Amino acid sequence: MVKLGKDMRSVSIVGVGCTPFKNFEDHPETRGMSEGDAFGYAALEAIADAGLEPRDIQYFYHGAANPFMIGDSLTPNMQVADWFGVRGIGSVHHSEACCTGYVALQEAVMAVASGTYDIVLSGAVDLAASLPVVGAPGCYRRDFPLEEMLPSIPMVYDRAYGRPLDSAFGISFDNWINDYRWTYDLTAENIDDALNGLSKSLRRAAVKNPLAFYDVDFDQVALANNMASADEFLTSMMNPKVTQYLRVTGFETKCDGAAAIVVMPTEMAKARGYDHMPVEVLGTGSAAFEGSTLANEYHGTKNAAAEVYELTGVSPDEVDLFMCNDFFLASEIVAAEECGFIPRGEAWKYAIEGRTAYDGDKPINPHGGRCNFGHAHGASGVADVYEAVKQIRGEAGATQVKVNPKTAFLRGFGGGQNVRAQIIRAID
Repeated sequence: MVKLGKDMRSVSIVGVGCTPFKNFEDHPETRGMSEGDAFGYAALEAIADAGLEPRDIQYFYHGAANPFMIGDSLTPNMQVADWFGVRGIGSVHHSEACCTGYVALQEAVMAVASGTYDIVLSGAVDLAASLPVVGAPGCYRRDFPLEEMLPSIPMVYDRAYGRPLDSAFGISFDNWINDYRWTYDLTAENIDDALNGLSKSLRRAAVKNPLAFYDVDFDQVALANNMASADEFLTSMMNPKVTQYLRVTGFETKCDGAAAIVVMPTEMAKARGYDHMPVEVLGTGSAAFEGSTLANEYHGTKNAAAEVYELTGVSPDEVDLFMCNDFFLASEIVAAEECGFIPRGEAWKYAIEGRTAYDGDKPINPHGGRCNFGHAHGASGVADVYEAVKQIRGEAGATQVKVNPKTAFLRGFGGGQNVRAQIIRAID
């Protein structure tokens, strides 16, 4: 009898790769790239970072949030192998909306931990800023109005027995932060100040990151609009509230991108004697609630975080860096507290004071997060892993956090229902 679970092998991340997160057609380095090009770019970078050759990869996972609509493809994993030199090996495609990238890490780790494979690549790609020209080669893309995307959103919900809510994003985006406001007797102005504080910190990080979407900070935006400061711009009618709490700058910036990782058994990584530090994946906590479940992000985060802490034996006060899927910005405040990274009722203050910035004492998303680094749907979770690994290695450049983190917590959320909580750690 084969026993899986507690007797499985330790697994470490030994290679990471990431494309720029841009509108590919507007960026000279990426103009004309197809999804296959982008996945191959990230995969080859991760393989080289691991000190390997493509022939060393034994299996790979391919993720994309919406491959049929965004990629005009039903089996994209079968179509990308030639782009990074792994023709003929086993692979699988998976799709879990914006949680895809975190599942990519989980699946790769399990494949190696079980002993099935020793060296596995996992990545994700979405060209979310454009749509394919149907019937044309993959490098041909076109702009699209939001109206073309919206009909696919209700497909997240259970339409047989559940309530699709007509994809009522304003409700789902605000419900957790609204509950937070009343729990801690805050005003709407307190929440607005906190979210604008996050925006300033995250944009400041993004403009220093060569892979990020934005290269202009909010002070420059304000100046260009004849305003005195970032605060004036962020609270102006040029940045209006589009839900009860969230302003335009509090929503994801859709873009194109891909990212990839390579994992192997920790003992193998140690034996290879890497110049850079392998990063051990201590565990994953998982939860899922159907999209129309009230407060599903809260319940999913609570359950997944509890599971990963129990599985790993790590305590919240050991976490040095918090990565969070924040395709609506309020998630950073509420998720950071629910995962124990910041004391309850305090994260809104930390945001205003800049303590969650890359150079603060409680760094969250030092690459800029979904609203400023950019959001390429399924690829963004792997980009979070990329950033966390670079931070742990001390290789994050201008946005390296003040004290090199040893332990990072990743909170993934996507599709209105799927949550992953993952802890990774530097190997001593």
